[in-house]
Amino acid sequence: MTQQAHNGYMCDTFVSLPDATRDGSVILGKNSDREPNEAHELLAVPATDHESSQVRTTYIEIDQIPHTNAVILSKPYWIWGAEMGVNEHGVSIGNEAVFTKAKRESTPGLLGMDLLRLGLERASTAEEAVDVITGLLAKHGQHGQAGHTHKLLYDNSFIVADRSEAWILETVGRDWAADRVHSTGSISNGLTLGRAERTSPGLAGVAVTDRSDFLYTRFSDSAARQCRTSDALHADRGNLDVPAAMRLLRDHGPVEPDWTPAKGVTGQTVCAHAGFGPIRVAQSTGSMVSHVTADDITVWLTGTSAPCTSVFKPVWFGAGLPEQPRPGKHFDPATMWWRHELLHRATLRNYPERMAAYGKLRDDLEADFRQGAQTAQDRAEYSKRCFEAAEAAEREWLDAARDVPAASVPTLYRRAWQKWDDLAGLS
Repeated sequence: MTQQAHNGYMCDTFVSLPDATRDGSVILGKNSDREPNEAHELLAVPATDHESSQVRTTYIEIDQIPHTNAVILSKPYWIWGAEMGVNEHGVSIGNEAVFTKAKRESTPGLLGMDLLRLGLERASTAEEAVDVITGLLAKHGQHGQAGHTHKLLYDNSFIVADRSEAWILETVGRDWAADRVHSTGSISNGLTLGRAERTSPGLAGVAVTDRSDFLYTRFSDSAARQCRTSDALHADRGNLDVPAAMRLLRDHGPVEPDWTPAKGVTGQTVCAHAGFGPIRVAQSTGSMVSHVTADDITVWLTGTSAPCTSVFKPVWFGAGLPEQPRPGKHFDPATMWWRHELLHRATLRNYPERMAAYGKLRDDLEADFRQGAQTAQDRAEYSKRCFEAAEAAEREWLDAARDVPAASVPTLYRRAWQKWDDLAGLS
């Protein structure tokens, strides 16, 4: 049986295919939920011809291929692989931690995030990426410390999409199952497939969900979050677009205007917020919406935590990413991720009122970005200006938030965040 010390890394991924979107595109959205001080890094890697015969992943070296695709990735700063990304052919992938009955291997292998990056680097279609990931899984297995500061071991599921189709791929140790998505699909931190269209021999003819670890899956609250995203996609089928995907990644459920993440020690929402206790030890540390049409790819990235407090900025292949120093586990005002934490953590001290101080301004700014992205001639320059405008706006929003008095929050919640601030050097 898989052993995990913490069940705190919770994510959500969803996809809408051409028959479900307003413009006939494929839209994939994902929140990456990690530890509060686990900074997210944005990375653009060009297409590369390789002379070396090996590539070093997070823990092991594996055979390199002669040519790898250009990729745009959103990733924990310390891991070689990525939580989500897109390649130059329009393949988009998001991964989830899943908790299964598979026995853990004794030697390191590939992390699910490594498998995701390798799939993007080596495949030109969604089904080919499924083949790449499952082939590497069979050869190298998936094992290794996946937690930032806590011991965490898990298996992985993925949504893999291209310009016309998508697959849900779920793994149990070295076994796997894959099903084609019809119109829309979503996954969270639990196995969802029954008898799948494609499987490894070990899962042939069985329901994949039977291999789920009940306890950890239950406490991940994955069923409620997966239902939330699935229902939202189904309700708006045929009209789904990039703004709808962004709103879904910011979803806190059916809450009142005075809702605050300071309440409660169990349960989690799509836009995840850390709090006190062993269950809510993670939050959304980075978010992505990929918008893939027949002839274009636009990747909308926050590069910062809590999408409700963040701004999605456009990135394109051929335009590169605006240069940013790499973040680490300690507060560094030179990095975008940590600068944003000043706004994010200030907002948490009175979430309803401080969020109200700039929530509409955030939406208006993103709407301007989306409109301008449709006609931008110099995309590199436009992307750079969007990143700069978002940072300038966040500085103003931080001042506006601080003008709102802090609220009284539960003692355990306050102490939890004080600890994370101390560890980051943010006291």
